Amino acid sequence: MQLAAAGSFLTILQDDIVLIQTHTHSILQIVLLNLDHRDTVVSSAWLETLLSAIDALPKETIRQEILSPLLSKHQLSQSIPARLASCRILGKVVGKFESSIVKKDLLPLIRSLCQDVEYEVRACMCRQLENITRGIGLDHTKGEVLPELVELAQDEASTVRLAAFDTIINLLEMFDSDDRTCVIFPLVKAFCEKCFKGDEAVLASLSFQYGKLCHGLSESFTDEQHLWFLEFYKKLCCLGLQHENGHCESQPYPLELENKYALVRRNCAYNFPAIVLFADPNHFLSELYRTFSSLCHDPEISVRRTAAGGFHEVVKLLGPNVHYIHKELITLLQDDSLEVLDALLNNLQETLELATSRGEGAGPESKQVNIQDLVPALVAAEQKAASSLHWRVHEKLLQCYSCLPRVISGDQIYFRFFQRMFSIITTNNVLPVQREAVRTLCVFLRYNRKQEQRQEIMSKIKQDLAQGRSYWNRLRFLDLCDITIDLFSKSYFCKHFLIPALELVSDPVANVRYKLCYMLPKLRSTIRPTEKHLLQQLEFCVRKLLCREKDKDVVVTLRKTVLELDKMDITEPYHKRHERELLDQKKEKEETLLLEMELLERQQSEAKLAGDKQSEKKQRESKSGLSGSKGMSGTLSGASSSSSSGKEMRRAKLARSRSLSGHPTTPKMTNSDKTLKLKDSGSCPGSGKSPMLPLNDDNLRPHHFNVASSISSTPSSSSMPVLIRSNTSSSVDHRSNGNKDTQSRKLSVQRKSNSFGMQSGRE
Repeated sequence: MQLAAAGSFLTILQDDIVLIQTHTHSILQIVLLNLDHRDTVVSSAWLETLLSAIDALPKETIRQEILSPLLSKHQLSQSIPARLASCRILGKVVGKFESSIVKKDLLPLIRSLCQDVEYEVRACMCRQLENITRGIGLDHTKGEVLPELVELAQDEASTVRLAAFDTIINLLEMFDSDDRTCVIFPLVKAFCEKCFKGDEAVLASLSFQYGKLCHGLSESFTDEQHLWFLEFYKKLCCLGLQHENGHCESQPYPLELENKYALVRRNCAYNFPAIVLFADPNHFLSELYRTFSSLCHDPEISVRRTAAGGFHEVVKLLGPNVHYIHKELITLLQDDSLEVLDALLNNLQETLELATSRGEGAGPESKQVNIQDLVPALVAAEQKAASSLHWRVHEKLLQCYSCLPRVISGDQIYFRFFQRMFSIITTNNVLPVQREAVRTLCVFLRYNRKQEQRQEIMSKIKQDLAQGRSYWNRLRFLDLCDITIDLFSKSYFCKHFLIPALELVSDPVANVRYKLCYMLPKLRSTIRPTEKHLLQQLEFCVRKLLCREKDKDVVVTLRKTVLELDKMDITEPYHKRHERELLDQKKEKEETLLLEMELLERQQSEAKLAGDKQSEKKQRESKSGLSGSKGMSGTLSGASSSSSSGKEMRRAKLARSRSLSGHPTTPKMTNSDKTLKLKDSGSCPGSGKSPMLPLNDDNLRPHHFNVASSISSTPSSSSMPVLIRSNTSSSVDHRSNGNKDTQSRKLSVQRKSNSFGMQSGRE
């Protein structure tokens, strides 16, 4: 009854149900009277009611009804609960009055409570000093509050020292630079050293506030003080541990003490991003890497879980030096505890994108170095999550996999993750995990660039899901259709997914037909008005269901769906339909861009392959030409050594033999020019695997003949096959008879017969 009355009186005041005068003379008196209730639970409830009422009461009412009785009472004669209530009331009302009134009327009582004989009262009053300091302002803080805090920070009771330490940290911005350097720093340093030597209870709070403490004092630190705080943090991170071979093992302590040390290390892991900022991220490798590695390998699961939860913040701070902690990322992904993996998964997408985009260098080489270890770690993490009973962790990991197209290459996704997604969809027993695997599979398909891989994936989807033997797999195909409508453009969906979905109208399982009926309006929204044949097929499916369906639930859903289909084009506002069309156009442009990128990559790879083959052939022919010229020059020199006219003839023949060897620069220049002309005149999108020269382009034949005949003015006929091979694709060689006998016959004839032979060969 007392607790219910306390809550009711507070509601009456906050909602202005009665006049404030009525509340002051009747309800407030009841609240003040019950503050001294013998039951501490009841008295605490009435105290909370009074503290909440102070915000709504007028200043004069607070002075007369609350402060006057409080100041008139002799505090030592009051009970401990009454003195504790006075501390909290003082901390609440100080913000209502001017600093002069606070200093004159309230500060004497505040000092008295700070020096109370009971440590509980001193600790409670110490925690109210923050509100009091903000109430009296900066002018009186140094002379009135700071001495009390210094004295309380050296109190014999650890609870009081801890309250003073927390208050000092919260008030750091209220002190000037001199106070921080001359008063706060020596005080905090002595506090830290005393805690480290034997006050484990206070040490836990110190470790939790350490990041805030360092940032609050960092502007006033000298280099020596900065180094001291950093080294003290490193000691806290290793408290209760022994290091062997780079790994941490717990020292044999009593269980209670070991738990306290583990709590300290967990708080240090929580504060690690703040300490990275305090120490400067550029000095991470030399100052903090060993400490971070120790936290990631800590024997306590809670410490590793906390380090994993803040891993993304460390990655952000390191920036281009993120490769420093790549090993720790792999370690946390492969951790034995799923709790650690779960904490890492909360921001894994952001972590992976930053970790792979800012490698050791600026180019893709650094990414590849990271990914070589990253992909197996991701696979192992998924297998561990799948083999456990924590299906939510597995679902979260599959959701994080949707960022992989931005992290690793399409081939790595195709060979390492696609088959696993199909396996999860068809064999896993948890529906949310299956649906998340379906979504991830759709994302992989959306950003895959290779046409062959996409076709294989599509055929597997149709074979294993749309036409699967288990109705469960066919239901997952409908889930896949639901997701692809959002991911892909309308044209892509209608081309690949709509017909297999409509074929399920004849499915023998009622659940599949029920889900299909439920999805019919969404399927209808993907069909454009111009696609009459698809609209007819959809209408045929609806008619077929209306005529043949016998299941009651399916019939009810089908009737609702038919009504919804009839209203679709009427009820939808124009602006929504226009926005959807713009979004669909954007998706279609992205898909077209992916196809163009695939075609460009294929052309570049084929051009590079053809260039490598051409250079190899030229090298072989140049070597054979050089050996032939050397033998010919030796024979000519032996036959004409008798006269000077023979020497001139030998020089002329030697020059001619060098021209036969394939070394002159003129054919090479003509070759490159010809290649450019062929690209300009013959290349076109959609030309298949040989886009540089289409098979059916007859206009290129005279062009090729003219180029070959223009080059034949040189006495050499051995360079002709080189030009043909370098400037035409394999299909052109096949069309020009492509056999070795014909080519040898071309090489053996003279200039005119050679040209004629080429033309007749093409015909």
